[in-house]
Amino acid sequence: MKATMQSLIKILLTMIFALLIGAIFILIIGENPLEAYVALVRGAFNGKLKIGTTLASFTPLLLTSCAFAVAAKAGAFNVGVEGEVFLGGITAAYIGINWTFLPKPILLVACFAGAIIVAALWAWIPAVLKVYYRVSEVCVTILMNSVALYITSYLVSGPMSAGVANAQSLPVTVNLTQFMKPSSVNTGLFVAIAVVVLVTLVLYKTTIGYKIRSVGTNPNFSEYVGISPKKSLIQAMMLSGALGGIAGCIEVLGVHGYFLNNFATGLGSNGMLASLIVKNNMVFAPFMAFFLAMLKSGAMGMQQSTGVPKSLVDTITAVFIIVATMELLFKFGNKKPRRGGGTPPGKTANADIETQTRTGVNLPSAKTTGTPTHNEGEVTT
Repeated sequence: MKATMQSLIKILLTMIFALLIGAIFILIIGENPLEAYVALVRGAFNGKLKIGTTLASFTPLLLTSCAFAVAAKAGAFNVGVEGEVFLGGITAAYIGINWTFLPKPILLVACFAGAIIVAALWAWIPAVLKVYYRVSEVCVTILMNSVALYITSYLVSGPMSAGVANAQSLPVTVNLTQFMKPSSVNTGLFVAIAVVVLVTLVLYKTTIGYKIRSVGTNPNFSEYVGISPKKSLIQAMMLSGALGGIAGCIEVLGVHGYFLNNFATGLGSNGMLASLIVKNNMVFAPFMAFFLAMLKSGAMGMQQSTGVPKSLVDTITAVFIIVATMELLFKFGNKKPRRGGGTPPGKTANADIETQTRTGVNLPSAKTTGTPTHNEGEVTT
């Protein structure tokens, strides 16, 4: 509980610091920071349309931030969430357009199932390359984002094209219900919340989740106690990919009604940012995703009401990255090498315990090693 409160305080301080840096830039251009931030909040929450726009922006960020956090729990850096969003969306569009023989409720489930399967299999590729061939998942997932984008661009420009000026597919025959019109927020918001809650419970309340977190913390120890690091990492990456696929499905069925080329640009990177700021905490990631969605949706209102450009939001976001990076650098800098090259404290004791466990031989503890256990001159038998 104490660690959670400390993490929360750090996150709040980071947010305040970023907003203060933004205020300095606002002062430099001759505007009032307080008025600008008030306009930002109004632009995000003043009226049904603006609230709905904020919630519509929050839905994919919620899923992509948690997708990155899930992979990070197993020690993987899944930069390919954006590609999984694209492929989940195109799969949902294909099923929603062509599988009209199914009743609409079943067709809706089929769209989600198809998006989950394809996106999970896409994430399976870098996971297998990492665990069996030691290929960096960062490089692979970055490159696979481009591959996914090219695949979807080809499909909506060719076989799945609607034949209009913009590269897009035909409209799907099943949709998620929109509310708070004329905004695009839809019932996919509740699907996303339910999915994230379920995944969080799986991670923290099930054996599979324990194995994933254990591998992310110490893969060598996990393997020593019988947990397969390879299997757990692959499971985490596929679960991460599935979350990205759900995000793409919701965007296609709930927001656009068709697959629009390049619709998911920035969703993966913004979700990754939200997760990194909160140190991949599954509880705090949704709140940070909501905060970033508020900044994005309120930026236009701030620009219209004041002379502050909406690009200021990008500045605040960049400050988040800088602060997070600085904290990691400070932590790394505090790990000073020990003088003399001696064995760190506790190393001898840990080695003795391990040897004792394997051989069954009782060894003297590190505290008593080298210290006589009898008086000088006493004869022992």
